[in-house]
Amino acid sequence: MTGNAENGATAHAGVRGQVGIVVKGYPRLSETFIAQEILGLQQRGLRFRIISLRHPTDKATHPVHDAITAPVDYLPEYLGDDLGRVWRGWRTARRLPGYGRALRTWLRDLLRDPTPNRGRRFGQACVLAAELDPAITHLYAHFLHTPASVARYAATMRGISWSVSAHAKDIWTTQDWEKREKLADTAWAVTCTAIGARHLAALAPDPDRVSLLYHGLDASAFPPPASRVKRDGRDPHAPVTIVSIGRAVQKKGYDDVLAALRVLPNDLNWRFVHIGGGALAGRLKQAADIMGLSDRIEWRGAQSRSGVIDALAEADIFVLASKIAPDGDRDGLPNVLMEAQLMTLPVVATSVSAIPELIDDRVNGRLVKPGDHLALAKALEDLIGDPTARLRLAAAGRARVLTEFSADAGLDRLAAKFGLGDAASRAEGRPDAA
Repeated sequence: MTGNAENGATAHAGVRGQVGIVVKGYPRLSETFIAQEILGLQQRGLRFRIISLRHPTDKATHPVHDAITAPVDYLPEYLGDDLGRVWRGWRTARRLPGYGRALRTWLRDLLRDPTPNRGRRFGQACVLAAELDPAITHLYAHFLHTPASVARYAATMRGISWSVSAHAKDIWTTQDWEKREKLADTAWAVTCTAIGARHLAALAPDPDRVSLLYHGLDASAFPPPASRVKRDGRDPHAPVTIVSIGRAVQKKGYDDVLAALRVLPNDLNWRFVHIGGGALAGRLKQAADIMGLSDRIEWRGAQSRSGVIDALAEADIFVLASKIAPDGDRDGLPNVLMEAQLMTLPVVATSVSAIPELIDDRVNGRLVKPGDHLALAKALEDLIGDPTARLRLAAAGRARVLTEFSADAGLDRLAAKFGLGDAASRAEGRPDAA
């Protein structure tokens, strides 16, 4: 499919009007990086609405969600939930100038991916196109799979431009044909890892259509670094606390974490705290019971932002054993690693995907091969028994985040793509501006 050059020129010249930011669900506790970006764009003057494909399922929210003032529109998550709205949306959408092209695009996609999800995307796109505020002249989707499909079909129907931010699972589990055609049709694309940017640039009609924009962190949103007690695992009344934050899914490698904890020396005193929901949580708890680890593990489930910060402040070591799942799903550059380092925690992680872009082994953290629970256990054992090494790695990690992963640089460059004046000027003044 050929690219929409007219749409691309319009977007790069600056969006005239409002932007519709299309997300899979909003608000979501596990996607604070999206909320932080949205807030940053709001602070830089972008006018937008949030368009969510799903209603929220989390009972709590983060303070960043409260700071976002843009209205949120929810599409029918399943078409059968509101057939009347879908019917009215289709009747209106089919009279739009780009409906025929969108229908042909969708039919080509459906022939190669004959799934109910593909049909749902087109139905949601019809509702979005029919109900879209005329003031919105550009759609910007988070994630290259479902949200980008809905944005693409709807933008085509309305004859407006669209762009996309790609992350991790959406890059590595989407078929190449679909990524190639979406990149050819979008005005521009950004992604948050160098490995992802290289992959997408090779599929795009021109490499310059894809830009690397690290999410980065806003250091002002975090408390001052905590003072760390020099526990070394010898005192049973003062165990070393190991914390991990992430969904209980295959790519996070919590089975490897449990296997590593199981082989730690018996005379080493530690406790493990996990924060996050996820489909495998029950199975992991059962595995911990079988391994005899339950009395050392605390499963806290999904937590608010304050709960996450408190856990990082109380801990001695952060661990995340990311790996590539059987379906190809994998992490990009998890924000929790940067958050832990900003809170002066030494990090033990795996050399998968973009994590080596942040961590150099034994310089500002520890890296082991994904899936190697024995190497993971050795790295944890070394750090549990050496509080001096923990402090050194933690200080280096915090310095790396502050100097190379600041949120402002990426936000200015992203805002410049929307044509925001001050942000555009700041981004153009940087040697890495794209």
